[in-house]
Amino acid sequence: MNINDIPLRELKKAKTKIALYEAGLSFTQDRMFKDVLLDDICRMAGISRVTFFKFFGKKEDLLIYYMRVWLTHRIIEIEERQLRGFEAMRLILRQIADDTSENEGIMPSLIAFLSEMNMHCCMPKLSEAEVMLLFPGQEDIGAESPDMFALFSRIMNEAQGDGTLKPEIQTEAAVPFLISTFYGSFLTSRLYGSKDVMSFYENHLKLIEK
Repeated sequence: MNINDIPLRELKKAKTKIALYEAGLSFTQDRMFKDVLLDDICRMAGISRVTFFKFFGKKEDLLIYYMRVWLTHRIIEIEERQLRGFEAMRLILRQIADDTSENEGIMPSLIAFLSEMNMHCCMPKLSEAEVMLLFPGQEDIGAESPDMFALFSRIMNEAQGDGTLKPEIQTEAAVPFLISTFYGSFLTSRLYGSKDVMSFYENHLKLIEK
């Protein structure tokens, strides 16, 4: 199937949903998402509040949509560049650092929201039209709901197989360590008032990398 096979109604719905997502994201360049008004998001997207709630149950659902799209893009990049082990992990962490330099509010907003949800959230299922618009040429990967735990587990198994994971570190212990690094190192960089987020990530990776 290609984009021309998608019914016009479904394509329009997907474009509307993505427009809301992109509008919400644009406001976090210099502020926390909790400080963004829903009316401003709708105005930016040119869509009414009534229409917003046809696609998202609440404003914060845009953050989960962002997480879904962001993580899928990283998986696609890893596949395209044929990265594995710590090289794949560094791509993920470096992208956070790069994104933060351009969009200061998105990562702390996501962490704050996830902490309120006890770090559990259900990745949204995307329509065929959304997948085609968001991940052109990579629809097979884009259609799969990403799983960070499974991704990190695969990465650490690759590192172990490549001999780059310290021999005394088991993959079962490395995965939760990476989850803590993913969120915690970012917060630590903020605590120290540093914009060099990647240096904090590197310091943690060195603890388990051979």
